[in-house]
Amino acid sequence: MIKYLLLAISLVGFQANLIPWKADRKLTWDDFKAKPLQGTENAALTSSNINFSFRYGTKGFTYSISCNFDKSRSWVRLKTDYILAHEQAHFDIAEIHARKLNKALGEYKYNEKTVSEDVNKIYDRLMQEHHQMQVQYDRETNHSIIHEKQKEWLKKVSTTLNSLSAYANYK
Repeated sequence: MIKYLLLAISLVGFQANLIPWKADRKLTWDDFKAKPLQGTENAALTSSNINFSFRYGTKGFTYSISCNFDKSRSWVRLKTDYILAHEQAHFDIAEIHARKLNKALGEYKYNEKTVSEDVNKIYDRLMQEHHQMQVQYDRETNHSIIHEKQKEWLKKVSTTLNSLSAYANYK
């Protein structure tokens, strides 16, 4: 009984650190709870994750996806609205890939014999694409320092989110 209770408390504590992505819920500086990383000049860091699970059997497969901001791993050193917009875009890029995952899984032609391998390949491919886009965003904007590129990226992220709105209801 005590083991289960501790596990439940641990999971509740973990969940309390997560903010699910929602169009009407933007990040605030109060969401960034971690201590700034030493040895970096970055103004802030957004930690987000895309979680995915699935089940399958003879009748097909089901899945669930979540896209979350992790308050306990996100930090800030310099608080401005401009930098917050940059960090929000990092979270939005994660949401783009959660939607792309939902789209890809919805289009997947179920094969009971290969479903586990197939679905994991889809997930791995999209998580690699997600990572590459995050890196490209920071590289091209120089972590928000290049204002014109930052403006371009904010528009690109918004446009891409809108183009994937049909895949937003993945929960």
